[in-house]
Amino acid sequence: MEDLAYIFSRVEDKKQDYVRYDFSNVQDSALKTFLDLAQEFETLEDLYRVCVAVPKTHFGLDTNLYLMDNKREALVLVCTSKEGYQGSPDKLSPASIKPRHEAFIENKSLFTPIFGKTATQDVGASTKKQALLGMLQVTPGSKLSESEKFYFQKFANRIGYSIFNRVLKQRNIEHLKFIESLVADIEHNVIVPNMAFRLFLRRLEAKIRKNREIESVLQEKCSELAEGGTLDHIWQERVMAELQEVNRGLEDEYSNIERHNRNISLFVESLFRRSHFKEGRFVPHKRLCKFKQEIIDPQLERFKESFHSRGIAIDEHQGGVPDESLVAVADVGLISQVYANLFSNALKYTRTVHDGEGNPRTFVAFGQEVLKDYFGSGQDGIKFNVFSTGPHIPPDERDRIFEEGYRGVDAGGVPGTGHGLSFVKRAVEMHDGVVGYEPTPLGNNVYFILPRE
Repeated sequence: MEDLAYIFSRVEDKKQDYVRYDFSNVQDSALKTFLDLAQEFETLEDLYRVCVAVPKTHFGLDTNLYLMDNKREALVLVCTSKEGYQGSPDKLSPASIKPRHEAFIENKSLFTPIFGKTATQDVGASTKKQALLGMLQVTPGSKLSESEKFYFQKFANRIGYSIFNRVLKQRNIEHLKFIESLVADIEHNVIVPNMAFRLFLRRLEAKIRKNREIESVLQEKCSELAEGGTLDHIWQERVMAELQEVNRGLEDEYSNIERHNRNISLFVESLFRRSHFKEGRFVPHKRLCKFKQEIIDPQLERFKESFHSRGIAIDEHQGGVPDESLVAVADVGLISQVYANLFSNALKYTRTVHDGEGNPRTFVAFGQEVLKDYFGSGQDGIKFNVFSTGPHIPPDERDRIFEEGYRGVDAGGVPGTGHGLSFVKRAVEMHDGVVGYEPTPLGNNVYFILPRE
């Protein structure tokens, strides 16, 4: 209601402003004409033509539109009511008129500044930060009354707003075209080549198997030679031990590379789907999946070593649903990213606490539980928990932790962007689920609830 009350107050302010302006019927008609045509014509060039045509048509005044070329810090004449559009500002010569932030009379013409946001400013930027976009020249202007000069200042304001909105629209169209092109590049130069790694991994795996076969043959032959007295037993053991160590190392590295490739491939292929960019939103590809085996275990494997290196124990039994038997409908890639973000947060923010007996505890826990009829009669929900020990999030921050870019007051010094939990919220809501936070004994539980389909 506070936001609505503010809007009402601004509407009332504007209502009183226009009573005070007391524009004539012709002036009012000119403003309406400009606003209507500024929306009708699509290109910037036509918008510039409208800017000079309206004063000429309604008041019989010749009009020139100057815009700022910020690189040269000079005004350039881009459109006139006599000759029309002159060309792109960056290709025109600087005008003799110097940019000024107030209206002035020169050579019997009125020059009125045009203010607005620049193309590089944020859409929500304060109006106090508006820049000089250009100047509007009205001729003859030396005999205009003060009220007429004031009117053209307001007319110039409307020009500034319209130019910014048109530039913003064109910039957004260019961004969308770039994104479409980028998606094609990602698919061609990232996703498809990434699949080649699977071929390389299969070849590496085959060579490791061959190495193991060679190891087995050598061990057998060396044993025969040693028994016949033609091979030193100590040399045999040393060679075999080294060969076995090399093969174990190869297998370990293969496993690490294979897990990393599988996980990165999952995220790349789920986050950079063409459908996301085509729709302008994430488009989940849901299917029946074994939640623990396909989603939780791979992400836990990624973080397990980091948890252990920081002295954080892992408890896999928070909740009452047997993990192995849980089959749910989900987009494996997106929900895997949800767990990756939750485990990453737990890794950052888990702290040591003391239990009721004074014992220090540092651990994370996760699990699931069924919520009967959570989404309505006969529509159960499954609550997925990720708990970590540590001080509770302050009450005034709990409703904000899922906001894009928000970081709590205790996050200082901890790397992060405030993006992880907002992604979690979006991904879960795409599955018709909900996210939440709850303080619990010893720490904090971040959870999400999905329909049990």
